[in-house]
Amino acid sequence: MFVKNCWYVIAWDYEIPTAQDNGKIFARTVLGEPIVVYRTAAGLVALADRCCHRGAPLSKGRLEGDNLRCGYHGLVFNPVGQCIEVPGMDAPPPKACVKSYPVVEKNRWVFVWMGDPSRADLAQLPDNFSSGSPDWCNEPGYLHYDTNYLLICDNLLDFSHLSYVHEKTLGGSTAIAQARAQVDAITAPGQRGLRVQRRVEKVPSPPSYQRIHEFKGTIERWWDYDFLLPGTLLMKSGGKPSADNTVDSGQVELHSCQTVTPETEHSTHYFFQQGHRKGQGDDELAGAMHQMLIRAFHEDKDMIGAQQASLDAAPDFEMLPLHLDSALTRFRKLVETEAARD
Repeated sequence: MFVKNCWYVIAWDYEIPTAQDNGKIFARTVLGEPIVVYRTAAGLVALADRCCHRGAPLSKGRLEGDNLRCGYHGLVFNPVGQCIEVPGMDAPPPKACVKSYPVVEKNRWVFVWMGDPSRADLAQLPDNFSSGSPDWCNEPGYLHYDTNYLLICDNLLDFSHLSYVHEKTLGGSTAIAQARAQVDAITAPGQRGLRVQRRVEKVPSPPSYQRIHEFKGTIERWWDYDFLLPGTLLMKSGGKPSADNTVDSGQVELHSCQTVTPETEHSTHYFFQQGHRKGQGDDELAGAMHQMLIRAFHEDKDMIGAQQASLDAAPDFEMLPLHLDSALTRFRKLVETEAARD
């Protein structure tokens, strides 16, 4: 079940080759649809990665200026997907074309609109500001999951798992699981999703904070994030000395941008970064934080992969709803409602 009329991240900007990259062509599957993306003088182009003639992948072809030539029989397509040349014919047949997709780049994320092109709405783009801001330091990340995207969304909507899955990385305290999250609907124009807030007091600083700021006493931690359709997390998080902590000062302030893009019903692309403000820590901090994040997200991947295998082995299994599931239950209902509207 997919929401079609949404912007989905298909790539980080650095993944899309430039004109200097010897005509290399980027291809990735989104919602079961193979798509090719390339750069022209006028901007990005996204076309179906399947020639209308015999179905060969256009990503096996080559770029000729702003046009794309199929590597099988030589048909040439322009940036809007219309065939402009068929070898041996005076003019291509009118039906010779491939699907084109609205595509836009914002703060290093490359988005494609998977639904009705006439409904493509820039107001629905998430504000992933820290991914492209010079005031924030981060490194881009990508993981591929062999699991359904909704299980990953579930994981992002319930941070109680930090206490157990990420005990030695992002978590560090069982108090996280014990804290109740506040969940509200987002009412901002163009945005569809939930706002989730969680706070814990008088907990030890987690290992992931130590490179930024070494707290000696207990701290207060917070996670405030918007979780937007189709599966994007934009989060402010951090920590500061607890009210009764008289030995520490200062605080940790982070901003994270993460998004889940279904490849198929059974596989998912996961794009992420976690940034800290410029001037915090040393020049190697962004790399160190990225490696910590990779370690933590592999902890997630291992658990969610095992969960998927368990569910696949028991098709009739019904999950038991708990209070922990408030946000993810509401988000799944939102997905169901929006998918039905498409």
